[in-house]
Amino acid sequence: MRLLHTMIRVRDLDKSIDFYTRLLGMRLLRRTDYPEGEFTLAFVGYGDEATDSVIELTHNWGREQPYQLGDAFGHLAIGVPDIHATCDRLAKEGVKIPRPPGPMKHGATVIAFLEDPDGYKIELIEKR
Repeated sequence: MRLLHTMIRVRDLDKSIDFYTRLLGMRLLRRTDYPEGEFTLAFVGYGDEATDSVIELTHNWGREQPYQLGDAFGHLAIGVPDIHATCDRLAKEGVKIPRPPGPMKHGATVIAFLEDPDGYKIELIEKR
């Protein structure tokens, strides 16, 4: 068994694809419209779906209201080699970084938290 993907619902698919590909360096692996169901699925990730876990971005057509993120979902996590440079670059792009880089509470691992266009939390973990 292996984890295939994590699905999140997004309001503006193009904005989300830009965030995950251009800003976080993932690739758009595939994008499919489902006119009968009035939704589009886009899969993004760092590697091929055959070997790597990816993120499924689901866009329900005509959605005007933001999604309620709830309190059960926590965050996605991404390893980065230089967390300070990554956060500096993302901040210049207007990305919200509610928790700037620093050691995690009760530990030494350097982490930061940012938000995607829909407010989903993404943890960056420095991996040198």
